[in-house]
Amino acid sequence: MKVLVVNCGSSSLKYQVLEMDDSTLLAKGLVERIGIDGSVMKHEKIGMDKYILEAPMKNHKDAIGYVLEALTDKEHGVVASMDEISAVGHRVVHAGEKYASSVLITQDVMDALEECIDLAPLHNPPNILGIRACQELMPETPMVGVFDTAFHQTMKPENYLYAIPYEYYEKYKIRKYGFHGTSHKYVSMRAAAMLNKDVKDIKVVTCHLGNGASCAAVKNGVCIDTSMGFTPLDGLVMGTRSGAIDPAVITFIAEKEGIGADEVINILNKKSGVAGISGVSSDFRDLEEAEAQGNERATLALQVFAMRVKSFIGSYMAKMNGADCIVFTAGVGENDPSMRKLICSDMEGLGVELDDEKNNVRGKETVISKDSSKVKVMLIPTNEELTIAQDTVEIVGKLK
Repeated sequence: MKVLVVNCGSSSLKYQVLEMDDSTLLAKGLVERIGIDGSVMKHEKIGMDKYILEAPMKNHKDAIGYVLEALTDKEHGVVASMDEISAVGHRVVHAGEKYASSVLITQDVMDALEECIDLAPLHNPPNILGIRACQELMPETPMVGVFDTAFHQTMKPENYLYAIPYEYYEKYKIRKYGFHGTSHKYVSMRAAAMLNKDVKDIKVVTCHLGNGASCAAVKNGVCIDTSMGFTPLDGLVMGTRSGAIDPAVITFIAEKEGIGADEVINILNKKSGVAGISGVSSDFRDLEEAEAQGNERATLALQVFAMRVKSFIGSYMAKMNGADCIVFTAGVGENDPSMRKLICSDMEGLGVELDDEKNNVRGKETVISKDSSKVKVMLIPTNEELTIAQDTVEIVGKLK
């Protein structure tokens, strides 16, 4: 059974085709600058050089059309026709409280996603456009929605409610939702497999650390808390996002700078985080290079980031009464040994002992803690696309 996985951004589209009989990746690609001059598709059939196409793409329907052509191309394609694609799995950022798991996309689901646009104005509209484009070009193919927020819907009210007048939750659904759910789900399940245990029998702190970053507490296979909140701005310090701050800072900056609250929020989203502290970059590689050259603000930015991650790890271990393992994933988590070391330092009292030699690795699924460490520390490359495909197979299988 072949599955197409689609992840639409406002002007981009990432995709993969997987043969789910053995979870083999057949092809992957990226379309950029949709609706902008210079639209380009970079398509890769696994085992071959990339195929690059530059062509006008005024919308996501055009982009999907070129993707389907590439997938069925005699030289670069992986299927003779799109009839060989049994289903399409769509990454969707926000489903609010509507769905606690992936679902077959129906008109009711599309209506729900429209209702959630206010909660994710930058993400849900392109997700919806991608679904509609696929529905138009592949009308007979089942579509499945896999939501970033779904994995976190198992949180209890004491962990997702904000201490604001309850009527705002009732009227506007203002609460913690959490994001990166597909990644947290995948790596927690892989951690259980690496420990030779059932995921329902372990406690895991998952750390998805990239330009966007979040932690989650996963107990007995379900999320009990996560760091991102009503929006992806909350929680950890990130590349350009501030993470959690005193809310009064927003009006204070607005008054001092003579700007509106919307502009302050834009600053907190796009000009803050490690980029804002360092004045150098949002890229951790640039920060570590600057640190090596003696840039104190770059060092400070890295330390602030590490301390926030450490704080959430400690908090989640307290909430779960311990942990079997801590998992690092995503760009920084998978590829930055020095950051992992900084985060895990001085945590012996919590049973965390990092092994410097084992930690000197990038992008490889492995245990990086000492054999004596009570809490195992793991590096697990995330695979959100595989999780989306697995959910898609499970749901479409129920239609037969």
